[in-house]
Amino acid sequence: MTTRPQITPKITIVGSFAVGLTMRAPKLPIFGETMLGTDFDMGPGGKGSNQAVATARLGAASSLVAIIGADKLAGIATDLYAEEGVDSSLVTTRTERATGVGFIILNDKGENFIILDMGANELMDAETVDTADQRIAQSDVVMTVLEVPIAAAARAMELGRKHGARTILNPAPARQLPDAIFASVDYLTPNESELRILLGLPADDARSSRELAGELRRRGVRNVVVTLGRSGALILTDELDVMVPAVPVSVVDTTGAGDAFNSGFAVALAEGRDIVEAVRFGVVCGAIACTELGVIPGLPQRAKADALYAQALKTTWPLKTTKKETT
Repeated sequence: MTTRPQITPKITIVGSFAVGLTMRAPKLPIFGETMLGTDFDMGPGGKGSNQAVATARLGAASSLVAIIGADKLAGIATDLYAEEGVDSSLVTTRTERATGVGFIILNDKGENFIILDMGANELMDAETVDTADQRIAQSDVVMTVLEVPIAAAARAMELGRKHGARTILNPAPARQLPDAIFASVDYLTPNESELRILLGLPADDARSSRELAGELRRRGVRNVVVTLGRSGALILTDELDVMVPAVPVSVVDTTGAGDAFNSGFAVALAEGRDIVEAVRFGVVCGAIACTELGVIPGLPQRAKADALYAQALKTTWPLKTTKKETT
């Protein structure tokens, strides 16, 4: 990566907070099965919150728009943002619903499944996002996720576009979306299963991710970046059709990898990097997140991310960026 800019980039995340309850098990359970687990952990989560923390750690001025409940779990959020330097002035408390929670089970390979009750996050609407208009107007990048209602995510993208920010939609957890939302999305960042669900297909549909990413672009998305886990990431734009290989690491827990990837990608874009360089930085951040148990412990600090990026340039990415051939 080239020299970091002196001006701190501003990123606004419209998203979610949830407390994560994590446990290891020898394998993922089947229906009706009881088994003994280990390594129980309770801590802050939610994709929007994770991305706010990660972008702050990576050097951005990070602001989160979210809703929490009026309960003891909400204190985990406020303590986290104070400690990590996240602007939480747009995090609001509501009494109608409890703070969101997620139950995470990890197997011995570091793979996971997650069950969520998003609670107070489901109260977010377009009007809530409008309260962040002034902050969005000052932002270089606006990000959102689908752990909040679609109307809120769509409004975040609309306001970002209105104010000239780059907009990133991380469509997780995936659901089918109206094509109209894509008109305000600069970068769509699904993983392989999310890509398929967005198109109304089974999560394990056998068609290639490149083919399906092309279908999303035909529906109005400018740039699609598909995260491919251990294989890296695919970039598909008007000019590029590029695979960015993954950075090999010893995997402990993949739970926060997507959030770390999106955060690294967003920070690099906000600093003025091109899309390939930004995806590479995102891949590095995602790899680092896999090396620690728990999401927050795994989210990378900037110095570690920069060091692994420099190493990967020498060992992993002797890659030429190829433009699409014209016919």
